Amino acid sequence: MKGEGLRVTTKVPASYGKPTGGLRARMFEVIFESDTPAGRRFDKALIAVILLSILVVILESVPQIGGRYAGIMHVLEWGFTLLFTVEYIARLACVRRPLRYAGSFFGVVDLLSVLPTYVSLLVPGSAVLLDIRILRLLRVFRIFKLTLYIEEYTRLGEALRASRRKIMVFLSVVLMAIVVLGTLMYVVEGPENGFTSIPVAMYWATVTMTTVGYGDITPHTYLGKAIASCMMLLGWGILAVPTGIVTAEMTSQRLGRRGPRTPERGCASCGSVGHDPRARFCKDCGAALPIHPPAAS
Repeated sequence: MKGEGLRVTTKVPASYGKPTGGLRARMFEVIFESDTPAGRRFDKALIAVILLSILVVILESVPQIGGRYAGIMHVLEWGFTLLFTVEYIARLACVRRPLRYAGSFFGVVDLLSVLPTYVSLLVPGSAVLLDIRILRLLRVFRIFKLTLYIEEYTRLGEALRASRRKIMVFLSVVLMAIVVLGTLMYVVEGPENGFTSIPVAMYWATVTMTTVGYGDITPHTYLGKAIASCMMLLGWGILAVPTGIVTAEMTSQRLGRRGPRTPERGCASCGSVGHDPRARFCKDCGAALPIHPPAAS
């Protein structure tokens, strides 16, 4: 069916166990699913609270703000922590297998998002770990229904897995080049020019070949500058190789999904082509179309 690829579904891990009825089932739908208005409102409110809590932690680290509004920041952080604690308990209460949820990725993240504040009562300074709440923003994919984007992420992951051997070979060649050229620069430049060891020279070679160029270590001899120039030019070509590998694999997968091309049905009356495969009549003149496309010659 046309447009079927745009269908949106919310996937909830079956291992959690959805209650069959009652208040727990209603809580499960609101907290874990986004297909209902209440579920969407809950997720949007949760994302807003997460962003605000992270903003509080960031602003608290600024001396001018943290020192002046320390009391307000402290109250806000404890308010966010209590909200996240209630949410975590509600998630455990509305699933049939709470231990499965507690041991899942998001269950661990939810727990870590509240533990630092309580631990800070015993260990001062551990509240900085609250930044781990940023991981919970991954739930944004359930809110905005990014089905098309998630599908593209899946294809990209498949392409990376299919081309992993080629990428590993490419990286091994790059690593060998870094070792050889880094060692060569160590011999040419020496410690007096900042290349104090082979690892340091390899660091410089990595920065140079990736065209980053921090400039903390630079060659001073003419030979060293010539080698650096060659490495910079080589870097441009090296950066394009993995992109071409992955792109070629994605193109191959996309063509494979399409399958063999079906010959187009042409209208016998007006000669128009490009009809929908399910069309029965010509889009231009209205004449009946052949049921089966002509055989490919």
